[in-house]
Amino acid sequence: MMLNARLRKIFSIFLLLIFIFLLLACAGAYWLYTYRLTAPLPTSEDWQYTIPTGTSLNTIAEDLNRQGQLDTLTAFAWVYLARLEKKAQQIKAGEYAIPAGTSPQGLLTIFTSGKTIQYSLTIPEGINFRELIIAVQAHPKIKHTLKNLDAASVMQAIGIKHEQYPEGLFYPDTYNFPANTTDVAFLQRAYQLMATELETAWQQRVDNLPLKTPYEALTLASIVEKETGVASERAQIAGVFIRRLQKGMRLQTDPTVIYALGEAYDGNIRSKDLEVDSPYNTYRYTGLPPTPIALPSKAALQAAVNPDKGDSLYFVAKGDGSHYFSATQTEHSCAVIQYQLKDKAPAKYRQWCGQYPSCSACRAN
Repeated sequence: MMLNARLRKIFSIFLLLIFIFLLLACAGAYWLYTYRLTAPLPTSEDWQYTIPTGTSLNTIAEDLNRQGQLDTLTAFAWVYLARLEKKAQQIKAGEYAIPAGTSPQGLLTIFTSGKTIQYSLTIPEGINFRELIIAVQAHPKIKHTLKNLDAASVMQAIGIKHEQYPEGLFYPDTYNFPANTTDVAFLQRAYQLMATELETAWQQRVDNLPLKTPYEALTLASIVEKETGVASERAQIAGVFIRRLQKGMRLQTDPTVIYALGEAYDGNIRSKDLEVDSPYNTYRYTGLPPTPIALPSKAALQAAVNPDKGDSLYFVAKGDGSHYFSATQTEHSCAVIQYQLKDKAPAKYRQWCGQYPSCSACRAN
């Protein structure tokens, strides 16, 4: 009986020791959590950390330990916390901004959020495909994977089958993206956005347009984009081109000639340039050019399919960024004299223009 009593006593002491041990373990775990995992990291300034694709949780912890962000005990606790909360597989690759004062627990939250540092690239309205590719290739945070930069190779690389040259098929906008976004992914995104905007505009088109397809609307929009930087004039200019197309008149628009000249364009259009034998030369050929000539904005797309009504068939630059619109060749000729030739025009032409009191261009000067 005395032996059984002694055994029971020893067993009770043993249980007590186990209880104390577990209590201390819990206290230690709580201390690890509250102090080690919730205390700020040693870096007193904002910093950045990059997780390469395929990096394991242990590798990240070891790297943070080498950098001095997590000591060995905290790194162990950090890995344990990630596995306990089933976040080990939720950590996403990328470049992260870490604010000063972030705790190890907060660091885990950041790494599983996927909210990586975003970089931006603005594709301006009105640039051409060649300029677009140059801009994409020049960005230091875009991963350059395209081996050949000619139009056909680029279109093949982004998985798009298109019979036409890719001019105008990419939407001008400001794009945000994480580091190491590939050039292919960037271009695919810009292509899809333009396809969406073009389809939306086409569905909103007015009746009786001389445009048979969304692609023709895109082509006209690109010309409108290059003709004016004045937002209020886009629909007016589109209206002029629509009426000329309806009447079978040549568009006679300088931006298409400039596009036809390509790198030979030196900033001036000469009489001989208007005779260049190119399907893009709308002084020589009737109808739209075979492809867009630039990246049109959303506003230009809307103008192309919702042009202003009116009777204007001509316009001329006034020298202040805006244009003067005319319904007749006579008024247009007067406007050219008044706004462009000015004193360079022979006196007899200025006198001739003055014979038309109905010409508002003459009255404006």
